[in-house]
Amino acid sequence: MATTIGMMDSAYFVGRNEILTWINGRLQLSLSRIEEAASGAVQCQLMDMTYPGVVPMHKVNFDAKTEYDMIQNYKVLQEAFNKLKIDKHIEVNRLVKGRPLDNLEFLQWLKRYCDAVNGGIMNENYNPVERRSKGGRERVPRSSQKNSKSLQANNACNISSTDTVGVTKASGPRQGRMSETVGAADSSREIQALSKEVADLKLSVDFLEKERDFYFAKLRDIEILCQTPELEDIPMSMAVKKILYAADAKESALEEAREYMRKSNHD
Repeated sequence: MATTIGMMDSAYFVGRNEILTWINGRLQLSLSRIEEAASGAVQCQLMDMTYPGVVPMHKVNFDAKTEYDMIQNYKVLQEAFNKLKIDKHIEVNRLVKGRPLDNLEFLQWLKRYCDAVNGGIMNENYNPVERRSKGGRERVPRSSQKNSKSLQANNACNISSTDTVGVTKASGPRQGRMSETVGAADSSREIQALSKEVADLKLSVDFLEKERDFYFAKLRDIEILCQTPELEDIPMSMAVKKILYAADAKESALEEAREYMRKSNHD
């Protein structure tokens, strides 16, 4: 099963465009970036589609923006994994940061897992839009509705009371224009700062992707070398392949390879 796929598995060579196309096609979404799935809501619904009824969709918040709300979604996902006895550790602290590489690797694993269930055949009776409506997207607490109405009433009273004072009426437009000018300047500075941050993040992502591709290429070369007919059956090649094909959650791969070498030398 896909819970034990190794880092050299073909699942981790699936590109971001293919992942996005897969998500959008299955869930009728229009994601354009991997990090848009960082909240964990998409992952919850993919599991809901794969195992209908296992994920309590009413607990999933599709509008999660803060790390706290995102963590709650991943808790729902982890509970679903526990129910299904899926031995997969979720790196929540890394995923909620929205880093594309971390989220891509998790979605690559999830795609492989979902494709392994029923051959990846979609449930034709599953309505992703309807199921999302059971989540946190359109839920507005009644208390917030009441508070909103109260604020509207108070604002109406304040407006009517200021209209009775001549000084307030005269100075209002000037104060409004000054506030708009200050607000525009603050917004411009904030946009510039965010644009710089986005540019820096893109550079970091490009660097990380190049670094990952470099090391994957090295590992692939080692794998090909170990698979050559004259080398594939020698103890060293077998030990290296044990490390290459070990499950991502398996920590004893190196020790297992050493033990294999020790036994081979004794034989």
